[in-house]
Amino acid sequence: MMHPTDPGDIHEIDRDEVARKDAEVEARQAEKPAHGDKTFSQKMNDSRFFGIAIGLLALFYVFIYVRDGGSLNLNSLNFAFLFLGILLFARPSAFLEALNEGIKTVSGVIIQYPFYAGIMGILVGSGLMVSFADVFVRSASAATLPFWSFISGGLINILAPSGGGQWAVQGPVMIEAAKELGASYSATAVAVQMGDQWTNMVQPFWLLPALAISGLKLREVMGYLVLILGYLGVVFGASVLIWGYMTA
Repeated sequence: MMHPTDPGDIHEIDRDEVARKDAEVEARQAEKPAHGDKTFSQKMNDSRFFGIAIGLLALFYVFIYVRDGGSLNLNSLNFAFLFLGILLFARPSAFLEALNEGIKTVSGVIIQYPFYAGIMGILVGSGLMVSFADVFVRSASAATLPFWSFISGGLINILAPSGGGQWAVQGPVMIEAAKELGASYSATAVAVQMGDQWTNMVQPFWLLPALAISGLKLREVMGYLVLILGYLGVVFGASVLIWGYMTA
Protein backbone atom coordinates (compact mmCIF):
# COMPACT_ATOMS: atom_id res chain seq x y z
CA MET A 1 0.00 0.00 0.00
CA MET A 2 2.95 2.35 0.59
CA HIS A 3 4.49 1.55 -2.80
CA PRO A 4 3.69 4.09 -5.57
CA THR A 5 1.08 2.82 -8.04
CA ASP A 6 2.27 5.08 -10.85
CA PRO A 7 5.53 3.75 -12.38
CA GLY A 8 6.48 7.34 -13.12
CA ASP A 9 6.69 8.01 -9.38
CA ILE A 10 9.27 5.26 -8.86
CA HIS A 11 12.84 6.55 -9.04
CA GLU A 12 15.88 4.33 -9.16
CA ILE A 13 18.83 5.11 -6.93
CA ASP A 14 21.53 7.22 -8.55
CA ARG A 15 24.73 6.32 -6.70
CA ASP A 16 26.46 9.53 -7.79
CA GLU A 17 23.54 11.58 -6.48
CA VAL A 18 23.59 9.68 -3.19
CA ALA A 19 27.33 10.29 -2.82
CA ARG A 20 26.87 13.99 -3.58
CA LYS A 21 24.10 14.36 -1.01
CA ASP A 22 26.16 12.50 1.59
CA ALA A 23 29.04 14.87 0.94
CA GLU A 24 26.72 17.85 1.36
CA VAL A 25 25.40 16.49 4.66
CA GLU A 26 28.93 15.90 5.93
CA ALA A 27 29.92 19.43 4.89
CA ARG A 28 26.93 20.91 6.75
CA GLN A 29 27.76 18.86 9.83
CA ALA A 30 31.36 20.06 9.69
CA GLU A 31 30.15 23.67 9.64
CA LYS A 32 28.07 23.24 12.79
CA PRO A 33 29.54 24.50 16.05
CA ALA A 34 30.98 21.89 18.35
CA HIS A 35 28.05 22.26 20.76
CA GLY A 36 25.30 22.82 18.23
CA ASP A 37 21.84 21.33 18.23
CA LYS A 38 22.97 17.75 18.73
CA THR A 39 20.91 14.99 20.28
CA PHE A 40 22.13 13.27 23.44
CA SER A 41 23.23 10.21 21.43
CA GLN A 42 25.17 12.42 18.98
CA LYS A 43 26.94 14.15 21.85
CA MET A 44 27.91 10.77 23.30
CA ASN A 45 29.09 9.62 19.88
CA ASP A 46 31.31 12.69 19.55
CA SER A 47 32.59 12.51 23.13
CA ARG A 48 36.27 11.75 23.65
CA PHE A 49 35.48 10.84 27.25
CA PHE A 50 33.22 7.93 26.31
CA GLY A 51 35.51 6.70 23.55
CA ILE A 52 38.61 6.71 25.75
CA ALA A 53 36.72 5.25 28.73
CA ILE A 54 35.35 2.36 26.64
CA GLY A 55 38.78 1.67 25.16
CA LEU A 56 40.60 1.75 28.51
CA LEU A 57 37.99 -0.44 30.20
CA ALA A 58 38.26 -3.06 27.46
CA LEU A 59 42.06 -3.03 27.46
CA PHE A 60 42.03 -3.38 31.25
CA TYR A 61 40.04 -6.55 30.71
CA VAL A 62 42.67 -7.71 28.19
CA PHE A 63 45.34 -7.14 30.85
CA ILE A 64 43.41 -9.24 33.38
CA TYR A 65 42.78 -11.92 30.74
CA VAL A 66 46.49 -12.21 29.90
CA ARG A 67 47.55 -12.01 33.56
CA ASP A 68 45.27 -14.93 34.41
CA GLY A 69 46.78 -17.10 31.70
CA GLY A 70 44.40 -16.38 28.83
CA SER A 71 45.61 -17.64 25.46
CA LEU A 72 46.04 -15.69 22.26
CA ASN A 73 43.27 -16.69 19.84
CA LEU A 74 41.03 -15.08 17.23
CA ASN A 75 38.56 -13.84 19.84
CA SER A 76 41.11 -12.20 22.12
CA LEU A 77 43.06 -10.74 19.17
CA ASN A 78 39.96 -9.26 17.52
CA PHE A 79 38.77 -7.92 20.86
CA ALA A 80 42.10 -6.20 21.58
CA PHE A 81 42.39 -4.62 18.10
CA LEU A 82 38.77 -3.45 18.10
CA PHE A 83 39.02 -1.57 21.38
CA LEU A 84 42.55 -0.37 20.73
CA GLY A 85 41.15 1.28 17.60
CA ILE A 86 38.34 2.90 19.59
CA LEU A 87 40.86 4.15 22.16
CA LEU A 88 43.24 5.62 19.58
CA PHE A 89 40.47 7.39 17.63
CA ALA A 90 39.13 8.72 20.95
CA ARG A 91 35.77 9.79 19.48
CA PRO A 92 33.47 6.86 18.56
CA SER A 93 32.16 8.88 15.60
CA ALA A 94 35.70 9.23 14.18
CA PHE A 95 36.25 5.49 14.54
CA LEU A 96 32.99 4.73 12.70
CA GLU A 97 33.83 7.20 9.93
CA ALA A 98 37.17 5.47 9.39
CA LEU A 99 35.46 2.08 9.27
CA ASN A 100 32.92 3.30 6.73
CA GLU A 101 35.68 4.70 4.57
CA GLY A 102 37.80 1.56 4.70
CA ILE A 103 35.29 -1.30 4.73
CA LYS A 104 31.92 0.28 4.05
CA THR A 105 30.18 -2.91 2.89
CA VAL A 106 30.74 -4.85 6.12
CA SER A 107 31.55 -2.14 8.68
CA GLY A 108 28.13 -2.41 10.34
CA VAL A 109 28.55 -6.14 10.92
CA ILE A 110 32.14 -5.88 12.14
CA ILE A 111 31.43 -3.21 14.74
CA GLN A 112 28.02 -4.37 15.96
CA TYR A 113 28.44 -8.12 16.34
CA PRO A 114 31.14 -7.93 19.05
CA PHE A 115 28.92 -5.62 21.12
CA TYR A 116 25.92 -7.88 20.68
CA ALA A 117 28.06 -10.82 21.73
CA GLY A 118 28.88 -8.85 24.88
CA ILE A 119 25.19 -8.17 25.51
CA MET A 120 24.46 -11.88 25.03
CA GLY A 121 27.23 -12.72 27.49
CA ILE A 122 25.70 -10.40 30.10
CA LEU A 123 22.20 -11.81 29.58
CA VAL A 124 23.44 -15.39 29.86
CA GLY A 125 26.06 -14.96 32.58
CA SER A 126 23.82 -12.92 34.87
CA GLY A 127 20.79 -15.17 34.42
CA LEU A 128 18.69 -12.25 33.10
CA MET A 129 17.60 -14.16 30.01
CA VAL A 130 16.33 -17.11 32.05
CA SER A 131 14.59 -14.78 34.51
CA PHE A 132 13.02 -12.85 31.65
CA ALA A 133 11.71 -16.05 30.07
CA ASP A 134 10.40 -17.25 33.45
CA VAL A 135 8.19 -14.15 33.72
CA PHE A 136 6.25 -15.27 30.67
CA VAL A 137 6.23 -18.94 31.67
CA ARG A 138 4.56 -18.13 35.01
CA SER A 139 1.70 -16.43 33.15
CA ALA A 140 1.19 -19.30 30.71
CA SER A 141 -1.02 -22.34 30.49
CA ALA A 142 -0.62 -25.39 28.25
CA ALA A 143 -2.61 -23.60 25.53
CA THR A 144 -0.96 -20.19 25.79
CA LEU A 145 2.68 -21.24 26.34
CA PRO A 146 3.53 -21.16 22.59
CA PHE A 147 2.12 -17.62 22.36
CA TRP A 148 4.13 -16.37 25.34
CA SER A 149 7.18 -18.20 23.99
CA PHE A 150 6.72 -16.22 20.78
CA ILE A 151 6.45 -12.89 22.63
CA SER A 152 9.43 -13.56 24.89
CA GLY A 153 11.53 -14.78 21.95
CA GLY A 154 10.79 -11.56 20.08
CA LEU A 155 11.61 -9.27 22.99
CA ILE A 156 14.84 -11.08 23.90
CA ASN A 157 15.90 -10.95 20.24
CA ILE A 158 15.80 -7.14 20.37
CA LEU A 159 18.42 -7.22 23.12
CA ALA A 160 20.54 -9.95 21.60
CA PRO A 161 19.78 -10.85 17.98
CA SER A 162 21.34 -14.29 17.87
CA GLY A 163 18.95 -17.13 17.07
CA GLY A 164 21.30 -19.97 17.99
CA GLY A 165 22.72 -18.34 21.11
CA GLN A 166 19.27 -17.30 22.26
CA TRP A 167 17.81 -20.78 21.84
CA ALA A 168 20.76 -22.38 23.66
CA VAL A 169 19.75 -20.46 26.80
CA GLN A 170 16.02 -19.80 26.42
CA GLY A 171 15.17 -23.14 24.78
CA PRO A 172 15.70 -25.39 27.84
CA VAL A 173 13.56 -23.05 29.97
CA MET A 174 10.66 -23.14 27.52
CA ILE A 175 10.87 -26.90 26.92
CA GLU A 176 10.94 -27.57 30.67
CA ALA A 177 7.87 -25.34 31.03
CA ALA A 178 6.16 -27.24 28.20
CA LYS A 179 6.91 -30.49 30.04
CA GLU A 180 5.45 -29.22 33.32
CA LEU A 181 2.35 -27.66 31.72
CA GLY A 182 1.72 -30.44 29.23
CA ALA A 183 2.11 -28.08 26.26
CA SER A 184 3.28 -29.05 22.80
CA TYR A 185 7.08 -29.26 22.57
CA SER A 186 7.10 -28.55 18.84
CA ALA A 187 4.73 -25.57 19.07
CA THR A 188 6.74 -24.07 21.92
CA ALA A 189 10.10 -24.53 20.18
CA VAL A 190 8.93 -23.17 16.84
CA ALA A 191 7.19 -20.23 18.56
CA VAL A 192 10.48 -19.09 20.11
CA GLN A 193 12.16 -19.09 16.69
CA MET A 194 9.19 -17.31 15.11
CA GLY A 195 9.52 -14.61 17.77
CA ASP A 196 13.22 -14.33 17.00
CA GLN A 197 12.54 -13.89 13.27
CA TRP A 198 9.62 -11.54 13.95
CA THR A 199 11.67 -8.78 15.59
CA ASN A 200 14.48 -9.20 13.08
CA MET A 201 12.39 -6.74 11.08
CA VAL A 202 13.69 -3.97 13.36
CA GLN A 203 17.07 -5.66 13.95
CA PRO A 204 17.95 -5.90 10.25
CA PHE A 205 21.47 -7.33 10.24
CA TRP A 206 20.38 -9.26 7.17
CA LEU A 207 19.84 -5.91 5.42
CA LEU A 208 23.23 -4.31 6.07
CA PRO A 209 24.99 -5.63 2.93
CA ALA A 210 22.03 -4.58 0.74
CA LEU A 211 22.05 -1.09 2.24
CA ALA A 212 25.77 -0.73 1.58
CA ILE A 213 25.39 -1.84 -2.04
CA SER A 214 22.31 0.29 -2.77
CA GLY A 215 23.51 3.42 -0.99
CA LEU A 216 20.31 3.58 1.06
CA LYS A 217 20.18 4.51 4.74
CA LEU A 218 18.41 2.34 7.29
CA ARG A 219 16.05 5.19 8.18
CA GLU A 220 14.86 5.23 4.56
CA VAL A 221 13.50 1.67 4.79
CA MET A 222 12.68 1.39 8.49
CA GLY A 223 9.10 2.61 7.94
CA TYR A 224 8.42 -0.39 5.70
CA LEU A 225 10.03 -2.74 8.21
CA VAL A 226 7.95 -1.44 11.13
CA LEU A 227 4.76 -2.03 9.12
CA ILE A 228 5.92 -5.57 8.34
CA LEU A 229 6.71 -6.05 12.05
CA GLY A 230 3.16 -5.08 13.00
CA TYR A 231 1.61 -7.26 10.31
CA LEU A 232 3.71 -10.32 11.12
CA GLY A 233 3.08 -9.82 14.84
CA VAL A 234 -0.64 -10.27 14.27
CA VAL A 235 -0.27 -13.19 11.85
CA PHE A 236 2.44 -15.05 13.80
CA GLY A 237 0.88 -14.35 17.20
CA ALA A 238 -2.55 -15.57 16.11
CA SER A 239 -1.01 -18.64 14.48
CA VAL A 240 0.92 -19.82 17.52
CA LEU A 241 -2.05 -19.06 19.80
CA ILE A 242 -4.36 -21.19 17.67
CA TRP A 243 -1.66 -23.88 17.43
CA GLY A 244 -1.35 -23.89 21.22
CA TYR A 245 -5.07 -24.42 21.76
CA MET A 246 -5.16 -27.14 19.08
CA THR A 247 -2.36 -29.12 20.72
CA ALA A 248 -3.14 -28.48 24.41
